[in-house]
Amino acid sequence: MAERSTAAVDVADNSGDQPLTAKADQSTADGVAKNPERDTDSEEAQGSDGIEGPGRKAAPPELHSGHKLARRYRLEECVTRLDGFSSWRAVDEKLRRAVGVHILPADHARARSVLAAARSSALLGDPRFVQVLDAVEENDLVYVVHEWLPDATELTALLAAGPLEPHDAYQMVTQVASAMAAAHREGLAHLRLNPNAVLRTSTGQWRIRGLAVNAALRGISSDTPQRADTEAIGALLYAALTQRWPYESDAYGLSGLPKDIGLIAPDQVRAGVHRGLSELAMRALVNDGATASRHEAACTTPEELVKAIGEMPRIRPPEPAFTAPPEYQRTTYQQGTYGRPAPHPGASQPIAPPPPPLQSRTGKALKWAVSALLIAALGLGSWQLADALMDQGNNSDDTNKSQPTDDGDKNTAKPKTAQIKIQDSREFVAEGDAQHPNDVAKTYDGDTNTYWRTKSFNEGPSIAPLKPGVGILYDLGSAKQISTATIGLRYPGDHTTVELYAADSLSPVSLDSMNRIGSVTTASTTATVKPTKSVKTQYVLVWLTAVPKSGYDSTLYAGAGYKQAISEVKFAG
Repeated sequence: MAERSTAAVDVADNSGDQPLTAKADQSTADGVAKNPERDTDSEEAQGSDGIEGPGRKAAPPELHSGHKLARRYRLEECVTRLDGFSSWRAVDEKLRRAVGVHILPADHARARSVLAAARSSALLGDPRFVQVLDAVEENDLVYVVHEWLPDATELTALLAAGPLEPHDAYQMVTQVASAMAAAHREGLAHLRLNPNAVLRTSTGQWRIRGLAVNAALRGISSDTPQRADTEAIGALLYAALTQRWPYESDAYGLSGLPKDIGLIAPDQVRAGVHRGLSELAMRALVNDGATASRHEAACTTPEELVKAIGEMPRIRPPEPAFTAPPEYQRTTYQQGTYGRPAPHPGASQPIAPPPPPLQSRTGKALKWAVSALLIAALGLGSWQLADALMDQGNNSDDTNKSQPTDDGDKNTAKPKTAQIKIQDSREFVAEGDAQHPNDVAKTYDGDTNTYWRTKSFNEGPSIAPLKPGVGILYDLGSAKQISTATIGLRYPGDHTTVELYAADSLSPVSLDSMNRIGSVTTASTTATVKPTKSVKTQYVLVWLTAVPKSGYDSTLYAGAGYKQAISEVKFAG
């Protein structure tokens, strides 16, 4: 089954350029990057003197803050100037968003390689990587534009505060290994994978920047790119568990291991390290054929590392700490009645004399009279109340005899369903290429005219065996009880099969790691899925496994093929 993409890539294509693989190095660093989008290692931040280095044929371009590229990208701040290229924080004035830009002269020795690497990375389209948005050569300059994530934090900065918790380290290595395995299946390597290249967003997702591009900028290559990237992932996990760099030299603000003792397991460096994660780090680091751990073989590729993670028991997040309510404060009133403040210590307060008693016969007679009237009133009221209740009972019996009892919906309170607000989303790629990851937010923006769509398939309706399916993973903010999922579809005809899965995170390892909770097949433009069992989850996957055949669509400029689009998704609990 062949797949045909109807999406355009915002990067110029050049079939003559081949992606550049790179050789991983162990560059040292002596600081923590302050900017989470700073596309450089710590040691490079100091190289701003403009002295020519190896691999550079021309002096760096004379650029300054306020300079515009393509009458669109306004340069704001230079974060790196090294080896003939510079990296900037910039503003895309057309889309009004922050971006990052790498710039080097068009006659630079590595300009062709950088363009090829950027275009190959952009075509991958995996949302787990910081996306390349543009790669252009004009006016004697080559520049690469990429995403800028202001809410993301480098792993370097996170480790400056201490080692990661076991669950955080598990999520980091799971997501990074899975992303790199997908990249290597497409023939792309990173080879500059270090704590500065790994970012955690405010929603807890881990993203990787500089895929292929960072190595191309520095002219690095490797004969064993998969082994180099796997070892780099092992070093990241080692640092996350111990707050130490697994080599003798200090790097990325981390102290190296003591000299002359070799590589020792993380659980021997620091007490309390998770045993399974410690062995996993060693299996990735010692990947030259030697025994990686006491019991398991080494991992030489990211794919093998993903498999090893899947065989581990899943590490659950820590239970939230219970905060005891504040102790009840008893208030004591001193001297006087309620509402009167207590006297200042040492001060005297006169005590008011009690009211005089009624001593006269008139007062006593008045009290007896009032008491008698109260008793009489209570007796009369009780008799009238009893009589009214008896009359009401008789009337009720007569009504029941004359009118049949209605046991329908009028006497039964229907359970109320509440709309669940979607907080975040991302396209889930189980196999192959992504569909349109930048359009997932359009499926819950309240506008039925906007949508996320699949690519067009030559055969169908079933998407298999090309891939198990396509879909979007939604974050509901917290664990919610789901009673119904309503999915608005753009194309009717044939049939569309929609499945629901409950996931543990917004970046699950695979489809097998999720729990299937319901499915429906429909030929209309609305699919309503009700879970087959009671489920409470924070993350829900809407998964398409079959799509209808659609004719020519003038809005998409797409010919006939099997495809589907999702306009609005609503969850109710």
